[in-house]
Amino acid sequence: MEKRSGDSAPLQVADAVARILAEVRALGSVKRPLLDAYNSVLAIDAVAPVTLPPWDNSAMDGYAVRSADLVRLPVKLRVIESVAAGQFPSRTVGPGEATRVMTGAPVPAGVDTVVRQEDTDGGTVSVEIRDARDARRNVRPRGEDIAEGRVAIAAGTPIGAAQIGVLASLGFAEVKVVRAPRVAILTSGDELVELDGFDQVRAGKKIVSSNGYTLQALVRAAGAEPVYLGIASDTPESLRALLEKARSCDMIITSAGISVGEHDHMRGVLEAMGAEMKFWRVRMRPGAPIGFGLLDGKPWIGLPGNPVSTMVTFELFARPAIHKMRGHRKLFRRPVQVVLDEPVTTHAELTHFLRAIVTVRDGRSTARLTGPQSSGILTSMSNANALLVVPPDRRSVGAGETLNAILIGDDAELASDFAL
Repeated sequence: MEKRSGDSAPLQVADAVARILAEVRALGSVKRPLLDAYNSVLAIDAVAPVTLPPWDNSAMDGYAVRSADLVRLPVKLRVIESVAAGQFPSRTVGPGEATRVMTGAPVPAGVDTVVRQEDTDGGTVSVEIRDARDARRNVRPRGEDIAEGRVAIAAGTPIGAAQIGVLASLGFAEVKVVRAPRVAILTSGDELVELDGFDQVRAGKKIVSSNGYTLQALVRAAGAEPVYLGIASDTPESLRALLEKARSCDMIITSAGISVGEHDHMRGVLEAMGAEMKFWRVRMRPGAPIGFGLLDGKPWIGLPGNPVSTMVTFELFARPAIHKMRGHRKLFRRPVQVVLDEPVTTHAELTHFLRAIVTVRDGRSTARLTGPQSSGILTSMSNANALLVVPPDRRSVGAGETLNAILIGDDAELASDFAL
């Protein structure tokens, strides 16, 4: 049998991930209005055009005074003026004097302390200071946050709510961010229909292409733009017609058609289109038949057709690649160590990714399986909040032993009760 491009021994999971990421690059930058930049990655350094805060200001509602006047308490000081936020002091505070200030208001020259209002009698003509705990405190100096000309947010930083606030405070109405990839999605199989063909499902003739909907959601959740191409029938001509439409996208993700069955035409069609195949199999379960190559220099990731296998392999291979294309530097979910609530047994020397439910009890993370682990049971994935990672050399793991788990949703990190 003639050896084809990409033919080799199956890769370990980590090697497959490394090979994919070695071929992926961050995309170019685009300008976005500030709020539209949320959840993007900053493409260039955001340099502060101003100093913040622009003046020494009060961190409290209270009285701006000289700490030298607080040696003996209580002490009466003359109130020379009152300054609200948005106003500016007109007088310098001298010995025995105070200026009433509100939070955020500029403090007058000559002071090094703001005494909070609770430690005074609240006077407006004169004020009695009763406690010196604030001596030399509560004055926020000019430039405490950021100085003009300094990098406020570095390129490569994901833009969340805090970054939006910083950029707004510095006057950035729009910012340059790394462009989100357009990801072509194609499913294949004569047995599949879209939701508008559900009558055929009721009649027992077809099944819904759940992978088409799942992959669109996963791509969107990864911060990319899904471009759904539809369902290809099990013919080379149908596959090629849809794959030709993917050439304008930045990445191609396909589902099914990559195994060794009679109707698995994906590999042959891609090679006929000029694709360079990099690898074809990975030592894992579920999801061993994984294809990766380059079409027009753009990454193609071929996922298995079984619904759970599709989701697991997307998490491991496609999601990090999308994140790298979006400019992220941290590409992977951090694994957590969990204690098994039940024994786990696998039946092959492969890395297994089992659907699991992780629970935090008394500060300790525990895990149990969602139930049967068939790669066709999609509801087991909807019940899971983690993938339990079973290495190939640990075929039998007892209750109470530890393994790593990859948390795949917010649920594993959330709690119903408030606790600190």
